[in-house]
Amino acid sequence: MELLTTQVAIIGAGPAGLLLGQLLYKAGIEHIIIEQRSAEYVASRIRAGILEQVSVDLLKQAGVDQHLKEKGLPHSGIEILTNGQKHRVDLSALTGGKQVTVYGQTEVTKDLMMAREAAQLKSFYEAQNVQVSDFYQTPKVHFEYQGKSIQIECDFIAGCDGYHGICRASVPQDKIKTYEKVYPFGWLGVLADVPPVADELIYVQSERGFALCSMRSETRSRYYLQVPLNDRVEDWSDERFWEELKSRLDAESQKKLVTGPSIEKSIAPLRSFVTEPMRFGKLFLAGDAAHIVPPTGAKGLNLAASDIAYLSSALIEYYVEGSDQGIQEYSEKCLQRVWKAERFSWWMTHLLHRFEIESEFEHKIKQAELSYILGSTAGKTTLAENYVGLPIHA
Repeated sequence: MELLTTQVAIIGAGPAGLLLGQLLYKAGIEHIIIEQRSAEYVASRIRAGILEQVSVDLLKQAGVDQHLKEKGLPHSGIEILTNGQKHRVDLSALTGGKQVTVYGQTEVTKDLMMAREAAQLKSFYEAQNVQVSDFYQTPKVHFEYQGKSIQIECDFIAGCDGYHGICRASVPQDKIKTYEKVYPFGWLGVLADVPPVADELIYVQSERGFALCSMRSETRSRYYLQVPLNDRVEDWSDERFWEELKSRLDAESQKKLVTGPSIEKSIAPLRSFVTEPMRFGKLFLAGDAAHIVPPTGAKGLNLAASDIAYLSSALIEYYVEGSDQGIQEYSEKCLQRVWKAERFSWWMTHLLHRFEIESEFEHKIKQAELSYILGSTAGKTTLAENYVGLPIHA
């Protein structure tokens, strides 16, 4: 067995793990990343594409925002389509100048991986049989790599290994509590090299179900449709997808919609999920390992980034200043922000989707609520403040 030592072992090389690694590197803190998938697989995953200012600032702090500045698309508003009419929510005007940036999670991951490779930082991709142990005393990570058995002894373990990862699963059941809501539909997503139908995102509430017109760049679009959970990707030809999308759009958007062959097509189930607490001795959970949000509010990647803001700050405070206050407060601070983002994502999902089990009365109430929000400065401000991202409190 090969024995290694480091200060922080990071399990998972998604955006959360890579961002934490980059911030620790900048602060001179030793760490190793262990990832079960290949680097190629990690880099190719299609995920979210809307960054809050908090996330943009963190990428700048990590020194990996050059491509983001060059290719990111700042957005100062969104549009909501209901009853065939579009209503613009001016995010910037309602939040004192804040905005969001369209920049794909795939690109964020690649930027972080390139920075990590350039700095020659230690990473183990395609690690097998990863296990974490002794995290209430002297944390250890065990895994197999290229036929060798490796053990890492460390001060802390950062569990950034996603919803299905080993870190949360390793916590004793009597130490953890989870909260979950599963939604009775999924999102059928299509990525296509066609120009976006509009300059800003369009969120669609229609009698046929929810739709979202998003983008990754000025030449690549990302579209979503609410579909039943038992639908399969094979059921949806490109032609059927574009026709259904058109049927949920207003007349102006129908005319502007440019269709083309899909380069990726998938169906994602929607769920809300939270773990409490997010720290177990010297093991921290971050990102999807600790919480999942439906994508309606564009919060998944951003919540992971805010976890890493708190965690990196706590670890830097521990090693540089000799204080464990940030470590002690990590879970509480994260969860305050997590639950507010969960509430917003649940609210947006509830408001914009058509539920089969809802009565006509409930449907009319939702339409009235949306009408009120879009006709009220106070209502739109509430939406805008949550959409651009709530502040991270020190």
